[in-house]
Amino acid sequence: MKRLIECVPNISEGRDMDKINEIARQVETVEGVKLLDVDPGKATNRTVITFVGEPEKVVEAAFRLIRKAKELIDMRQHSGEHPRFGATDVCPLVPVSGISMEETAEYARRLGKRVGEELGIPVYLYEEAASEPKRRNLANVRAGEYEGLKQKLSDPQWKPDYGPSEWNEEIAGSGAIAIGARDFLVAYNINLNTTSTRRANAIAFDIREAGRVKRKGHPLTGEIVRDTDGNPVRIPGKFKGVKGIGWYIEEYGIAQVSYNITDISKAPVHLVFDETVKAADKRGVRVTGSEIIGLVPKKVIMDAADYFLRKQQRSLGISEKEKIKIAVKSLGLDDLKPFDPREKIIEYRLQEDEPAKLVDMTLTDFADATAYESPAPGGGSVSAYIAALGAALGTMVANLSSHKRGWDERWEFFSGWAVKGEHYKQRLMELVDEDTRAFNRILAAFRMPKKTPEEKEQRAQAIEEATLYATQIPLKVMETAVAAMEVPEAMAVHGLPASVSDAAVGAMALRTGVQGAYYNVMINAKDLKDRQKASDILTKAQALLRQAVEKEQEILAKVDKAMKN
Repeated sequence: MKRLIECVPNISEGRDMDKINEIARQVETVEGVKLLDVDPGKATNRTVITFVGEPEKVVEAAFRLIRKAKELIDMRQHSGEHPRFGATDVCPLVPVSGISMEETAEYARRLGKRVGEELGIPVYLYEEAASEPKRRNLANVRAGEYEGLKQKLSDPQWKPDYGPSEWNEEIAGSGAIAIGARDFLVAYNINLNTTSTRRANAIAFDIREAGRVKRKGHPLTGEIVRDTDGNPVRIPGKFKGVKGIGWYIEEYGIAQVSYNITDISKAPVHLVFDETVKAADKRGVRVTGSEIIGLVPKKVIMDAADYFLRKQQRSLGISEKEKIKIAVKSLGLDDLKPFDPREKIIEYRLQEDEPAKLVDMTLTDFADATAYESPAPGGGSVSAYIAALGAALGTMVANLSSHKRGWDERWEFFSGWAVKGEHYKQRLMELVDEDTRAFNRILAAFRMPKKTPEEKEQRAQAIEEATLYATQIPLKVMETAVAAMEVPEAMAVHGLPASVSDAAVGAMALRTGVQGAYYNVMINAKDLKDRQKASDILTKAQALLRQAVEKEQEILAKVDKAMKN
């Protein structure tokens, strides 16, 4: 697995696009690092920049960005709604794949050391890279903000982890920086139909982990309740892992509740949204929508869609594209500006550099590509696609059945089958392209040089490995399609009577996909030098084909019976 980390620096400039673009461009000067998003905010006077790549390259790109931000941003001239204490205010590193949090924290420390020593910026390590417990929380590290930084530097307890600790004119311009390692953080703002920052803050206090100070009498103006040590007693908020404040956004003319969700497992976005709706309603305030700042993992959107579908007692077995629409409308993510999944979901941004996929073609283009004078896409990809259509038909019957009037109490039963069918469909769709990639691996192996004995040996080994892989992919198609036949079978018995014929077609398509894939297993297995391995694969394939044919007949018999009733 490729080692990838994400970096999400927040710079203290959200209005001057020339400066913002020049700073963001530093990322693209490092080969192999992908700039994913630049999200400026005028009212906050802050821009969230997101990029991803291999750890060493990301650290280099982050250093260049921080250096340019120091050059272009003067903190003595800065003002904005968001808490801040430096030109590059925070710079978190986030593990994406192939790397642990501990390793990511070590890269954060390396970056911090270099920034402190080479750029002369006071560096505080936070979250998983923190040097002591009190520095884990960003709010503690940034307390006092830029205006209190001079005093903070003079406090021995808050000596920077790296860089100078004595105030000077250079620091007056750059401020300080917090560098850390953390899990995905979702910066999430909820829009209100009010201009009142006080009410927005009151709502935030209900939700955020820190809650609010306990008072006698009036919750805002009453006397503060203190413990035996004289410290204010706090009433905790609804969610752990949530920080929140209220503010007024002049750009939109509304107040917002602004959250940083640091643990999406404990505080899913959809639950934070719903609880905010309730807290706002208690105060006569209406939530009109919300916005995600920067990028978000796809899971956040999918989980939100499932949550709202369950509330509506609707089937969860729908496509990813439809789920995104549900989530966007339910959370009001398009309230202030359009929400483009290709720009806002991190997995989609990472797919941009991937080769074009067969499954993304129109039906006409796929048919034309199949008919062209090229062996790929061929029978293997077509078999996988036919099987995917069979799984889709079974899923369709389950979805239709879950919405049938009078069957309301059975919606979860059918939703469960639709979810299964959608899973099979997605896996078969992935195998459409995988079959063609497997064929291309064989071609690449045959093109390898063969002048020396070593080259001939390497070439022969590559051909054998590629041929084995090209045999295993249609076998996976067979296995997946046979398993998927359980969906049209269940729908032939329990599904909507008017759609039972669709279950029949689904079963026949799945059997066709199995049989087509079987012939691809056969033709590739004959070229394997390891005949024992080829024999084992063929034995499995023959058993799967028999199973598919028998299951098809069983399903069609059930369909015939249902249609006669």
